[in-house]
Amino acid sequence: MNQEPPTAFPWTHGDVTCTGMTMRDYFAAKSITWFLTALENEGMVDEPALLRQFAAESAYRMADAMMKAREA
Repeated sequence: MNQEPPTAFPWTHGDVTCTGMTMRDYFAAKSITWFLTALENEGMVDEPALLRQFAAESAYRMADAMMKAREA
């Protein structure tokens, strides 16, 4: 049986329901700020497109680690 991934901020109002965003997306969104700030502080802004790509990929790796930690 395929279990739905956990979500963040689901809500219901009357007969309208929103499942919210996935926990993985929420964790990635929270961690990307740290990656961008840390890399900017290290002076790694010469290639903004590469920086954004690296930060996005790193944020999802962090989110995956956070999801795994939740299971423990």
